[in-house]
Amino acid sequence: CNSIRVVAYLPQIHKAATDKHGASSISFMTWALFLIAHLSTVAYALVNRSDWGLATCFSINALCCVAILAIAYWKRRSARREPLYAAPPAISATT
Repeated sequence: CNSIRVVAYLPQIHKAATDKHGASSISFMTWALFLIAHLSTVAYALVNRSDWGLATCFSINALCCVAILAIAYWKRRSARREPLYAAPPAISATT
């Protein structure tokens, strides 16, 4: 069932990548907490259970969280560089 969750990340990744407003709807705090939770589960799976299947599944979940965070960071950084209003076209005085 948890492997199906990976598919659920795809719409969020797509939404963040195609957002025109700096991915403002993506919460860094929420996705960072998801990332920490997934990484701690990977550590638990490897250290306490030696369960490579569980570790792999949650590693993929963690990579999806990293993808969302990276895209949102890139989009917000790009949005800050763009001017809010485009300068009006220059009017030339031709006579």
